[in-house]
Amino acid sequence: MEMAEMTGVSLKRGCFAVEDNDSAAPAEETKKQKVSESCLIQGQDGLDSDCVPSRENEAVPPEAVGTGEGKKNSDATLEEEEEDGLSEEGEEEEEAESFADMMKHGLTELDVGITKFVSSHEGFSGILKERYSDFVVHEIGKDGKISHLDDLSVPVDEEDPSEEVFTVLTAEEKQQLEELQLFKNKETSVAIEVIEDTKEKRTIIHQAIKSLFPGLETKTEDREGRKYIVAYHAAGRKALAKVRTAADPRKHSWPKSRGSYCHFVLYKENKDTMDAINVLSKYLRVKPNIFSYMGTKDKRAITVQEIAVLKISAQRLAHLNKCLMNFKLGNFSYQKNPLKLGELQGNHFTVVLRNITGTDDQVQEAMNSLKEIGFINYYGMQRFGTTAVPTYQVGRAILQNSWTEVMDLILKPRSGAEKGYLVKCREEWAKTKDPAAALRKLPVKRCVEGQLLRGLSKYGMKNIVSAFGIIPRNNRLMYIHSYQSYVWNNMVSKRIEDYGLKPVPGDLVLKGATATYIEEEDVNSWSIHDVVMPLPGFDVIYPKHKICEAYREMLTADNLDIDNMRHKIRDYSLSGAYRKIVIRPQNVSWEVVAYDDPKIPLFNTDVDDLEGKPPPVFASEGKYRALKMDFSLPPSTYATMAIREVLKMDTSIKNQTQLNTTWLR
Repeated sequence: MEMAEMTGVSLKRGCFAVEDNDSAAPAEETKKQKVSESCLIQGQDGLDSDCVPSRENEAVPPEAVGTGEGKKNSDATLEEEEEDGLSEEGEEEEEAESFADMMKHGLTELDVGITKFVSSHEGFSGILKERYSDFVVHEIGKDGKISHLDDLSVPVDEEDPSEEVFTVLTAEEKQQLEELQLFKNKETSVAIEVIEDTKEKRTIIHQAIKSLFPGLETKTEDREGRKYIVAYHAAGRKALAKVRTAADPRKHSWPKSRGSYCHFVLYKENKDTMDAINVLSKYLRVKPNIFSYMGTKDKRAITVQEIAVLKISAQRLAHLNKCLMNFKLGNFSYQKNPLKLGELQGNHFTVVLRNITGTDDQVQEAMNSLKEIGFINYYGMQRFGTTAVPTYQVGRAILQNSWTEVMDLILKPRSGAEKGYLVKCREEWAKTKDPAAALRKLPVKRCVEGQLLRGLSKYGMKNIVSAFGIIPRNNRLMYIHSYQSYVWNNMVSKRIEDYGLKPVPGDLVLKGATATYIEEEDVNSWSIHDVVMPLPGFDVIYPKHKICEAYREMLTADNLDIDNMRHKIRDYSLSGAYRKIVIRPQNVSWEVVAYDDPKIPLFNTDVDDLEGKPPPVFASEGKYRALKMDFSLPPSTYATMAIREVLKMDTSIKNQTQLNTTWLR
């Protein structure tokens, strides 16, 4: 087994904005840290006149979305960049050049300690995510089975209302009922005339209002010889608040014999998990915190995962398939329990690298190495942000108790790719140091900058700690976990530099949940795949060789005491964790295919199979060649780092953009 340095490769490469396998805290990180990813609501796709979304629910931190018992290490940036379409063809090159110029201020792998490879094969070029459908993620459940969407049928339940409940109300009636439900008008009731007056029709209208608008009750009234269904609040706002919490939703209408949670498989395209749940909650008119899941999946991919929701019928969920684009729900079942963050075993990836330059022999050597040896389990570039101020710098300032620096790092003007309103907000802040004035420049107040400015407006400039505390806990912890990841990457590179890819006395391995040292006489009992390295904290031990001193020196240089990682603010005390240094993917397979049209899909998705589409047929010769690869990874490992090992390339956006400024097209 050989170890190689990373060298500069000046080949044309594609965009590398890649999802990592960040779905849950890793099994080997025995000192897990609770943090999850926050996201903003994007617009809904595919509105249908019969499917009117609620306007009430907003994105919530996932610590409220999960069951509260799972724990997760989030590997996402704090704020996901939206992809803005380039409207004028003539502007594309100028936009790409401008973006490339801005990304000169971004991070490279070298900046975050990613410097080594495990294999010695020659790298080659390939374009990842030329289409988001070139990156497919299937969740691996706690039973070890890979989740697939392969059944759209609804479990038969005699207690379910008729399908007509979804169509009996007009869009205008739904609007009036929603405004009544949310106390958005002065009316105390809404009356709906029963045009075809039969008992069956009245029953369907009663069922439709009660199931689609939790908190409303109904009664039938005669008015001047006509029948009306009157919707009203049974007991005012308190009843609505109670009925819309996770503890007590719609309990009057749920069959006792049925499990309280409807589990289903969610297939989604180009949306992250929290975005998807926010969209589903809007259409179902419920709070997002009644959904639970085992791990988050990122945006720019097709992903398939299991979701559970409290007391929403499979019938109602299946109806969303008629309303939403880029989503499919299926494989419904009723269960007694929700899902918990971290319960999954990992994710299975299907990835296409298009327009590869490697020979068949190069590809074979690279993929055999990935299968047999694996890759260094670095935290990927997504962990550290995309702008000129890396998230680990903010994390370091928090740990140093340097709160003025924390504020400045988050709010000061920065070089790099950012939305225009953020640039204006930062400029206003630099000019006036007036949080209210800077906040007025932000149309979206839920971003980290907006939350901090709101906190500063509320608590004043002399109480930055409380102001910073307004930011959701998961986002605040993401900064310090980014710093831990930065230290870990650097220390692992140094460990491999000094000792290579074999266990040595003084290395750490896990026995159950406990880290122990490899002794001289036991060194042949272990492999490099067993060796773990600590993320710094007060509840971990460090290797018994010179890497221990390297940890100490790095933290001392950052004005931190490795022997005292407890913070006076409890949230920011780091207990630490252990992480394997080399990961060997499972279920690795690959093939090289030829194609002529860069727009054609090179494999079928679950939805393609459901629709009966035949799999693509490839010619023996073609204008381009693509590498299609399949592999499974445990939680909290980065697919980008596996692909980096195959291509032998820097995966940072900065490097990709400088090598190929046209990738935005």
